Amino acid sequence: MILALLLALFLIRPGAGRLRSRIVTAIGMALGRQVDVSSVHIRLLPHPGFDLENFVVHDDPAFSAEPVIRSQQVTAELRISSLLRGHLEIARLSLSEPSLNLVRDREGRWNLENLLERAAQIPVAPTKKANTEARPGFPYIEADRGRINLKLEQEKKPYALMDADFALWQESENVWGMRLKAQPVRMDFNLSDTGTVNVDGSWQRAVTLRQTPLKFVMEWTGAQLGQVSKLVSGKDKGWRGTLKLSATLSGTPADLEVETDTSVQDFRRYDILGGGALRLAAQCSSHYSSVDHSLSNLACHTPVGDGTLSVNGAVAGVFGARTYDLALVANELPLQSLIALARHAKKDIPDDLVASGKLNGSVKVQRKDAGYAEWNGSGESLGVRIGSKVNKTEMVLDRIPFQVSQNIEQSRKNGRRLFAPAEPQVEIGPFNLALGRPSPAVVRGSISRSGYSLLVTGDAQVQRLLQTARTAGFRAPQLTADGVARVDLQIAGGWSGFIAPQVTGKVQLQSVRAEVRGLNAPVEIASANLLLTPENVQVQNINASLSSSAWRGSLLLPRNCALPDRCPVSFDLHASQIDIHELNQSLNPHPRKQPWYRFLSTSPQTATPYLLTLHATGKLNVDRLAIQNLVATWVSAHVELESGIVRLSDLRGDLLGGKHLGDWQADFSVKPPEYSGSGTLQGIDLQQLAQAMRDGWVTGTATATYRASASGVDAAQLISSAKASLKVEVRDGLFPHIVLAEGNEPLHIHRLVGNLVLRDGRFEIQQGKLETPGGIYQLSGTASLTRTLDLKLVRAGAPGFNIIGPLTEPRVAPVKAQETQAALKP
Repeated sequence: MILALLLALFLIRPGAGRLRSRIVTAIGMALGRQVDVSSVHIRLLPHPGFDLENFVVHDDPAFSAEPVIRSQQVTAELRISSLLRGHLEIARLSLSEPSLNLVRDREGRWNLENLLERAAQIPVAPTKKANTEARPGFPYIEADRGRINLKLEQEKKPYALMDADFALWQESENVWGMRLKAQPVRMDFNLSDTGTVNVDGSWQRAVTLRQTPLKFVMEWTGAQLGQVSKLVSGKDKGWRGTLKLSATLSGTPADLEVETDTSVQDFRRYDILGGGALRLAAQCSSHYSSVDHSLSNLACHTPVGDGTLSVNGAVAGVFGARTYDLALVANELPLQSLIALARHAKKDIPDDLVASGKLNGSVKVQRKDAGYAEWNGSGESLGVRIGSKVNKTEMVLDRIPFQVSQNIEQSRKNGRRLFAPAEPQVEIGPFNLALGRPSPAVVRGSISRSGYSLLVTGDAQVQRLLQTARTAGFRAPQLTADGVARVDLQIAGGWSGFIAPQVTGKVQLQSVRAEVRGLNAPVEIASANLLLTPENVQVQNINASLSSSAWRGSLLLPRNCALPDRCPVSFDLHASQIDIHELNQSLNPHPRKQPWYRFLSTSPQTATPYLLTLHATGKLNVDRLAIQNLVATWVSAHVELESGIVRLSDLRGDLLGGKHLGDWQADFSVKPPEYSGSGTLQGIDLQQLAQAMRDGWVTGTATATYRASASGVDAAQLISSAKASLKVEVRDGLFPHIVLAEGNEPLHIHRLVGNLVLRDGRFEIQQGKLETPGGIYQLSGTASLTRTLDLKLVRAGAPGFNIIGPLTEPRVAPVKAQETQAALKP
């Protein structure tokens, strides 16, 4: 019989237009919506049925002008038993890649409510009805790879469910069932790890949707917290972890029992690794009513170690002007659990940080008649002890009180005075914090939705202050320093963007002894004032010493620089005296083997000296600068230090009774270091030069211009590599060790000019001219850095002289006239 019927359908096909009209009418009457189908094709295998193309179910115009359902391809399978009775009855309706629009109007009603209510009123048999059942059976409706869109009033939201597989059927006479599996997405972002949503549910026949008994179980698994935050808010909030959310809905929409269980596995901030796995979890239950869209008997519970954190109360107008009455209660929360949370939420918390103590408190939040929310509450932490072995710190705080407050802010608009509550905040303290001084510092602070602020005032031991800051998770300099500090600081930050907290305020330093990397001697700071602003740190009124040198002046250190070389340290320093020998001892671990300038060069065995990492610029003044027996006074220069290169410009000073002006550069970024400079010397007293050399070999006044360069790490390398050119003029002088003829006086100088070229450890005299009482001589020859002379004095028409030997006892030998004439020829 069945084969015959199928053969008849194949041979005697009804008109396509008439068949399409019957199908469209039937579906439209069942749904109460206008239905369109572009074409219908009969199919026999594998099951008899129809293929519908461009299947469209229009929405109620009161909700939207867009279709509620659209599918390019729909397959309708016929129920065989109905064919035997001569009826066309659809057993299964399969939609391929459909698009479903969920729309909510201004009154809070959904466009599917009428469809569900209408389906409940149609007297159809269950999907799996008996073959003898005469009533038409509700078809099994399924869809694969669908998309479910959300629209509120006329605004289409970017939220959607993609790759949605769902099914709908009638389980029994009065019960329908459904299931859904999909991935939540946001159409304006490319999200990949939003997890999977699974929904299984059933509901019973009722007169209205609000009276419909239902039970739904929803589960959202495999979602990454960062992707979820971007899905909800449009921005990745920076938190990581795997979200699992399950919810059970049972009852009727007018009186619906809601139970949820939420957890985040391996919770952490995006840039924090380690610290062990942390799981956050909360369970909630409440009753929801669709009559007034309210949540009553709300109770949320979170276990925290041996304590609990709970929220209880009610919320009305969930989808509109919300009013609520909520109570947040913390009961015996262990501080160690809060430290574990902080370690995963804030950088620089020590891994070994331990805490003891309990937190108790309660906060009440109320909002009535669509007014402003009112916050009030209080609490305290008792028996607080926080310690870190790495930072060698233990803080005993005993009791930390807090209270929740909300001030009233005043503003004006159109000449009228307006009052509104400010952002609620948790006020912490005040409480005492021992920082190594007889009197403890006082701490107070506040926490709000936007950020936090802590105020610390009082006396502190410098080392204890730095250790405490690092223990609390604030970045503090890794200095070995001790002394006394009077602080008046504010530590503030925001929750958004994970910006590091900013420390501002004032610090007065006294009797501080600090060790600086690269210096063998400590820096002694008798006193200094620090002013910390958001842009920089100003160090003023410095009174310090290094070895026997006393320093005073100021520093300006920029803050928040993305690239340190773009934010140089500025300084204006004044030293009473600098002894290069003592400086050498302070800057080098083996001063006898290494020269003073080695403090700016590196070796594989030692860490990079601090001064080599600096980018600094400023002015330096020195009252007295001693280089062995050579002393310069009132020295000043503009100094720039960058990438291991030191530049001294406008280098001025009183030297050997005269003045120096020049520019020098030392490049410690290459090996061996290179030095170069140029300048002028005016009014130099050569007798003072001779005294510095510990031999009175010359007197007079000299003027010179020079250009010099050298490289090396010790005196031998510097001497062998040194190159220089000098243009010298000497007036009214004397060479006491040089007597040209026996019985004569030492050689007098009316005027001496010449060019000196230094290379290979010797000065070569070029174009030398010596004017003496006895005549004018051409001067040539060499003078080595080891004080050995090889000079020649010649003049036209008279004997010349060779001057050879050590500077202290030179030998003078006459030169024959013929040799003199030959020497004078070009």
